[in-house]
Formats: sequence, structure tokens, C-alpha cells
Amino acid sequence: MIELIFATNNDNKVREIRQALPEGFSIISLQEAGIFKDIPEPHATLEANATEKSTVIYELTRKNCFSEDSGLETVVLDGAPGVRSARFADGEPQYASNTNKLLTLLNGKENRKARFRTVISLIIKGKEELFEGICEGTIAPEPMGTGGFGYDPVFIPDGSNKTFGQMTLEEKQEFSHRKKAVKKLVVYLKSLADR
Repeated sequence: MIELIFATNNDNKVREIRQALPEGFSIISLQEAGIFKDIPEPHATLEANATEKSTVIYELTRKNCFSEDSGLETVVLDGAPGVRSARFADGEPQYASNTNKLLTLLNGKENRKARFRTVISLIIKGKEELFEGICEGTIAPEPMGTGGFGYDPVFIPDGSNKTFGQMTLEEKQEFSHRKKAVKKLVVYLKSLADR
């Protein structure tokens, strides 16, 4: 069993990643590891924020760990909200106000193309590896569905006519940017186990 500390306090993300991992891997959340630290995300890129979080936890525990940072990037808003996705509206992570601000900015815009992007930073035996997952899609004109979290009720992935908010977790996993990044993480971890 390969055990990893997941450097997040977001239960939704823990649940999604646990479901995406195959047998042989065990995820421990920060809370389960007895770490009650809110790690800042001060950087201008998803990559730098992911690295910050995993580095903080590795230095604290000296245990194998990983973190991720995800963002919604829209074409017409030059990649915004991007790295500021969780605190887009007013500096506080509030799903409804973030979504409302996004819809207001996109009001009347023809190009509603967007993508969810996840970057995972893994630190194993003191060495960092980065993995990226992307899900292309469009922003719906209004929220639909109550599932998921964050911008899920307004994001329609390419290949579907439903928002993430209208999908079950299993349906969402078919498209998930996070799952794509996790798949790359798992391939890498298995390659280490096979050496």
C-alpha cells in the first residue's frame, strides 16, 4: 500500500481523488494526519501554488505527499478567474458569489469557451514531480444542477450537454480534469513501485 498525505482541507477534493485512485493507494487528508494548518496560495500560477502546499507539508512531516491547485480558465477573460478561482469575487472562497461574478462578466459575450485545469505536485522521497489535467468546455448562461462544488453548475464539458452540477460523481469522473491529473500521478507511482 502506497500512503500519501493529500495537502488539502477540501473534503470534496479528497472524495474525488479517493474515487479516482485504484487499489493499492491510500490517501490521508490533512485532518486525518492531524495537521490543522491553512496553507496560503500566494502565487500567480497553479504550478507554484501546488508546489507551495506540498513543500510545506513535506517539510512538516517528511512523508510522501501531494497537493493540487485547480482553476477555471476562460478564453474571453484572458484566463480568468484562473489561479484566483476560489477567491474570485471578494477574496473569500464562496462558491455562489464567485459563480455570479463570472456570469456577470460573461454576460453578452459570444465566446464562452473555458477549461478546468488541475496541477498536482507530488513530493516522494524528497523529489517533486508535477502532473497536469485539463477538461475543455463552455460556461452555461445560468447555473444548472446542485451537484459538485465551485463552478460545477455552470461548466459544461465538451462531449456532454450537462453541467458538472447536473452529473453524478461517477459521470463527472468521465471528464474530470482532476482525474486526468490523478491518472498521470498513478502511472508515475506505479512506475516507482515496479523499479
